[in-house]
Parts: sequence; C-alpha cells; structure tokens
Amino acid sequence: MSTNILIVDDDININNMIKESLLKAGYTCTQAFSGSEAILVMKVQEFDLVILDLMLPGMTGENVLKEVREKQNVPVIIVSAKDELDTRVDLLLMGADDYLTKPFELKELEARVQVCLRRGKVENDDVLVYEEIILDRKNHEVKINDNQVSLTRQEFKILELLISCPKKVFTKQEIYDYAWDEYYEGVDKTINVHISNIRSKIKKYTDKEYIETVWGIGFKIFTIS
Repeated sequence: MSTNILIVDDDININNMIKESLLKAGYTCTQAFSGSEAILVMKVQEFDLVILDLMLPGMTGENVLKEVREKQNVPVIIVSAKDELDTRVDLLLMGADDYLTKPFELKELEARVQVCLRRGKVENDDVLVYEEIILDRKNHEVKINDNQVSLTRQEFKILELLISCPKKVFTKQEIYDYAWDEYYEGVDKTINVHISNIRSKIKKYTDKEYIETVWGIGFKIFTIS
C-alpha cells in the first residue's frame, strides 16, 4: 500500500516539481492549488502526509492547518517563502510537524518527508507496522498488502508481541504468558500450533517468511534487510 501525499501549492510549477520528485521516490501524490480545494479533497481521501504552502487563494495555509488539526492527526510540512522566525514558531505551535523555507532543495524535502512519516508511525501506539504487516491494536485487525488477515485472539497477541520487538527472541514461556494471560505449563504443542496457523494465514498474502524458529529458545520476527 503506497504512501499518499497531498501537495497544496497554488504555484503550478512548484506543485508539479514536488509531485515529480515524490513520484520518483515511490510515493503517490494528489495535488491541490488552493486552500479550499485542499479541504474538499481531504474530506473524500485519506492522506499520510500534507505538504502545505501558506499564501493560498480561497483559504490561507494557516487556516487550512487549523482546520486539519481540529479533525486529523496527519503530518503537515509547511513550505513557504515566509522566513520570519515568529512565523515559523507560530506554525509549529499550531501543529505543523516541520517548516521548510522556499526556495529549497528537493532532496531536503524528500528527507523531511521520510522523517515525518517515520515519526508518525512510531508515535501511533495503536498501530504496529513491520514490512507488509499492519497490526491495528485498537480495532484488533491485521492487514498484509491491504488484505485482511483473520486471526484468533491468541494468534493476534502472538503476532503483536513478535512485531513489537523485531530483534528479540521470545521464549515460549514469554509468548504463552502474553497471549494467554496465565502461567505457562510447558505446553509447547499449543504454541507451535498457533505459530503454524499464523504462518499459514500470512502466506496467503505474501511470499515472505516472517516468523523464525530459534531452536531451543523460541521465536522471533525475521529481521529483513
């Protein structure tokens, strides 16, 4: 599932330049050329990040940011020719995640986009993301490549534990204590069956092997380079 970025800038050349750069970087882009258009687009589409100019027709970037912050927690990067310190500080206090002064280098914008997106994933405690796997704790859902994976309560808890710390090897006792909320009595077969079921369900939607057996210890998520 590609990352969808909304670019809001009334300067067609700048808007197109940013779009072309981000498309080459592998992102999906939607363009808006006024503040009011941006608000309308955001009512019908979900975005992972917004790149927002300030001096816009229809509605200023400041008002767009204010309205977005009242309804959403999407990361917003301000790009503007306004370079006054007070302006930058005010926008950051209003809820902007970053501020980049025009003119800017596209490579720097790409880097700031990556940082904001990474920060957003880390700060969202309800969602764990690892490679193709998205685990939503709040809604008790798991998706792989936008496909819903049906897991039992224990299967969900096991996968949640493994993804929460990819480099750690979890013993069978740690897995059992977490997933069953009761004392582990050496029931290896129960854990092995649940691990096997998770693997089978994951394999329906990806060719990657995600759960690694560490013989004599337990299980871990494969660290994929």
